[in-house]
Amino acid sequence: MIDDKKLSKPPVQNILLENREKLSISGVLDVESFDEESVIVDTEIGTLIIKGEDLHINKLSIDSSELSIEGYIIGLHYSDKDGSRSKGMGFWAKMFR
Repeated sequence: MIDDKKLSKPPVQNILLENREKLSISGVLDVESFDEESVIVDTEIGTLIIKGEDLHINKLSIDSSELSIEGYIIGLHYSDKDGSRSKGMGFWAKMFR
C-alpha cells in the first residue's frame, strides 16, 4: 500500500515584494480580514499577517491561489495554521497547557 502523504508534494509559496509597495503572494487559501493597516491571509503554509499603510487588495483569485496587495508594506509575519505553536512553545507554555 502506498502512503498518499509521501507522494504529495509539500506546499510551495512565493512572495514577491517590490519596493515595499506591491506584494504578490501565491498559495493563498482565503483572506480572513483586511483594512488599510493589515491583511490577514490563510495560506497553505500558515496564517500570514501583512502590516502596512494605505493597503488595498488589487487581485484575489482563490482558483489560482493568488493575492496582490498595494500600499506601503511595513512587515510580514507568519503564525501556524492552527494558531498554536506547539513545536516552538517554551518550557513554561508547555507546563501550563
